[in-house]
Amino acid sequence: MKVTRQASTATARAFDSPEQEVYLNLWRTYDRLRAFEDELFARHDLTAQQYNALRLLRASQPDGLRTLELAGRLISRAPDITRLLDRLETRGLIARTRLSDNRRVVQVVLTEGGKALLDELADAVLDCAHRQLGHLDAEQQRRLTELLRAARLPHEDAGGEW
Repeated sequence: MKVTRQASTATARAFDSPEQEVYLNLWRTYDRLRAFEDELFARHDLTAQQYNALRLLRASQPDGLRTLELAGRLISRAPDITRLLDRLETRGLIARTRLSDNRRVVQVVLTEGGKALLDELADAVLDCAHRQLGHLDAEQQRRLTELLRAARLPHEDAGGEW
């Protein structure tokens, strides 16, 4: 009996609160799942953040997005969106132009090279997602999506849903 209490006490002390346990499990899960993306995108000299930017630009064709709008739609915050875009532009994957009516605003569009890279990655990205979460059935995926949205909802900026 005494061993059970000690084990129970040790388990209870592993986390300071149920919220901390959930958060650390979420973080650990993200770390494990991110490894699949890191491997995939590294083969194409991309980061997941850069891929996300390209994906968002494809969805906004033909007009593209303003730099700050793109930054706001990214899954993860990009503290240096300019550097991220510099790298994509250097590779010919995006193009930037200043608006004639407001030179401070920069419009970003996907180039043909960017479209070709996304097309090339399409099957591999689907395979990656399947490797990450394909072991969950459709109902489990739906419930998980709902829980994750509920968890972040109070912390989302306006328009932060994608």
